[in-house]
Amino acid sequence: MKKVVFFLIIGMASISNAQDFHAWIYFADKPNAVASLNNPQSILTQRALDRKSRHNIPIDDRDMPVNQAYVAQIKAQLGISYKAQSKWFNCVHVVGTTTAIDALANLAFVSSIDYADPTKSTSRSYEDKFAQTVTTPLAYGTATNQIQMIGLDDLHNTGNAGDGMLIAVTDSGFPNVDVNTGFAQLRNNNGIAGGWDFVDRDATIYEDHYHGARVLSVMAGNEPGNFEGTAPDARYHLFRTEEALQETPAEMSYWVQAAERADSLGVDVINVSLGYLGFDNTAESLDYQDMNGTTAFISRGTNVAFEKGIIVVTSAGNSGNSNLHPYNSAPADALGAFSIGSVTAAEVKSSFSSTGPTVDGRIRPDIAAQGSATATIDESGILVATSGTSFSAPLISGSVACLMQAFPNLTPQQIVDAVRASANQAMTPDNLLGYGIPDFGAAQQTLSTTSLNDQDFIYYVQDKQLIFNTALGENATSFQLYNLQGQLVFEKAYSREGFIDLNQVTTGLYLFRIDHSEKSYKVVIR
Repeated sequence: MKKVVFFLIIGMASISNAQDFHAWIYFADKPNAVASLNNPQSILTQRALDRKSRHNIPIDDRDMPVNQAYVAQIKAQLGISYKAQSKWFNCVHVVGTTTAIDALANLAFVSSIDYADPTKSTSRSYEDKFAQTVTTPLAYGTATNQIQMIGLDDLHNTGNAGDGMLIAVTDSGFPNVDVNTGFAQLRNNNGIAGGWDFVDRDATIYEDHYHGARVLSVMAGNEPGNFEGTAPDARYHLFRTEEALQETPAEMSYWVQAAERADSLGVDVINVSLGYLGFDNTAESLDYQDMNGTTAFISRGTNVAFEKGIIVVTSAGNSGNSNLHPYNSAPADALGAFSIGSVTAAEVKSSFSSTGPTVDGRIRPDIAAQGSATATIDESGILVATSGTSFSAPLISGSVACLMQAFPNLTPQQIVDAVRASANQAMTPDNLLGYGIPDFGAAQQTLSTTSLNDQDFIYYVQDKQLIFNTALGENATSFQLYNLQGQLVFEKAYSREGFIDLNQVTTGLYLFRIDHSEKSYKVVIR
């Protein structure tokens, strides 16, 4: 009887709030920013400070907390329902009528209001982000295949299984992870670093939708003799940001708030087995024109997370069979996202795997891993096969963490570039599988034998700019770029400003030299 009443209440609330809209309310300032900047330990953990220092990432205004007095005043306004807040964007997410929301502009500390576009009307693309195919029991051979396909066994065999790395899993819930035998090894190793439910704003993370628990199992699960995750020695923060019973723009804000928490805790990798396009109120939905990497709120947050030194691994999406929108959804379109498509055990593109390009012409997905019949552990500790790009993403998240363990001084961009360069389509990327299926063992070999791990010379590519983190010396005068056939593509004077513009170069894998030296450096241009 209680369950029936509960669903009736939801239905009535939905009708009564039919004219409510989602909006972001931006604040004009952060009055306590100076005090926070002078005492960064008060807003960031030592691990976060160490990671920023290691990658030369400055602490800036975006790291400063939102003024809670402002938030309290917003919460007190009539007709306003508070959902989330973001320190990176200095705003809060609210729901209310246009009249109530517009009235917030009269508050002296409010600088602007951004609606989730109530004027837009678009056909909703129905994508089941929790789509799955389950069979039980699962043969261990399938679990072996998904590891060996991406060369992760070679990386594991050198002692790199995620030790010392911190991964945040943002998802729909983690039921039974605190008691499931499939996570006994994780618990015994103190592998759960913490967690938070950003939807309900409490610490009840071991409940709600099972999707997050299965995603976690791909990285952290263990069934002795039968199953091992991609990063069994890593530690994990479990964040619920997805409300499975409905689809609203608030979920994007929950995610950004979780990413901010992850940054402040010093997280190395964020796994995002979620995607956003259509919302319950179609007037607030995103569309293909929004898939430009900088429009959706969650995509903007992903960009900041990457700038802050976190690798954000995102599922490409399960809409590959859609006639309306077969493309990646947000945040896989983000400039800072590492988007993962899906292949079968036979290394053939999964029909459901979303494709590219982004609306501005960038390749998506970046790479692919097994997302058809991926080996997972269900809520009862049983080995099952589960399908979707939701499960190809954690294969890569765990693997990336292991590679970062092996090369802790490399920047996130260098790690991502090395993984792309190792993939089987690195020279001929497309918008079905991107750069293809990576080989983490090969990436480790390459990084071990090139100057990418050389403390005297660190470089990376961003927005087609080859950026040097350290100087080459006063005598460097020229830069040469070669294709893999050894042909000179172009030569330029060495830039004292610390970067070389590569916009005239087509995407692909290249080598470069300084002053025609015998020593060459590998670089991926995309």
